[in-house]
Amino acid sequence: MSGDAWIESPGVILLTGASGTVGRALLPLLLAAGHDIRALVRDPRGLGRHRVEVQIALGDLARLGDRHLQRQALRGADTVIHLAAAIRDESHARVEELNGLATVRLLRAAERAGVERFVFFSALGASEFQRTRFFRAKALAERALAASPLATTIFAPSIVYDPGDRWVRLMKRLALLPVLPISGSGRSAYQPIWAADVARCVISALERGQESARYELAGPQVLTYDEIARTVARAAGRERPLLHVPLGLVHLTLVCLRRVFGDAVFATWEEAELMEVPMTTPRGTADAERLGVTPLPLGEVLGRA
Repeated sequence: MSGDAWIESPGVILLTGASGTVGRALLPLLLAAGHDIRALVRDPRGLGRHRVEVQIALGDLARLGDRHLQRQALRGADTVIHLAAAIRDESHARVEELNGLATVRLLRAAERAGVERFVFFSALGASEFQRTRFFRAKALAERALAASPLATTIFAPSIVYDPGDRWVRLMKRLALLPVLPISGSGRSAYQPIWAADVARCVISALERGQESARYELAGPQVLTYDEIARTVARAAGRERPLLHVPLGLVHLTLVCLRRVFGDAVFATWEEAELMEVPMTTPRGTADAERLGVTPLPLGEVLGRA
């Protein structure tokens, strides 16, 4: 499909997670292509300057069972791009509801509203037998999409990062210490992929029309958690020795901090546990390259920042 034909599509794209790591990279590309975007957001200020260029539907993952919000969000939409996810429990909802049940609710609402296409972000390694609730919830959502009559596109990325995202900023702050603390063994392997490369993959997939597909998105390097931490510290100009903190101590510390600081805590056990789950694919960068994108290495991206 040509770019011009795609731009002429009369429908609205409902975008969730527009203020997240992938959303911040994707939203400008969608707007530049001339799409009408409706962003489902909790706080429009998170959209920055783009908040005046999009329609706003006020809501969050926990409210996706609300029929009024569903109608408001999906009115006139022909495509849903569901990026929003949660890697920690919130005060009003748990990870399972925010990732699994919320996706199913939005999918069913999209079916009722006559939406033609549903794009969903899962995760590499998601399965119903994974150790973490996040991955299990993503797997259940994928199963619902597989049974949907809609044209569905599933992206299953490894770790998605951006030089300015919360995760990279946290590691840079930790690198200010004399030693860089790493939870657990640090041996789990990943293929980190830049959010800008992921966003270009989404644009390319949309241009391919209404075909159902699943893409595993990975960067060009297989890096352990230790190697990622060293790369981030090096990019910040701070070479530091690593200090591995036993998982039992990490769990106790983060659970106690969560009780004291609530949602404002800098990290939770759920987030730390994710760094013990490998996220790699034997396909490497093949799916991204099939979409016309050659992902950049982590060090090169961080070096540009």
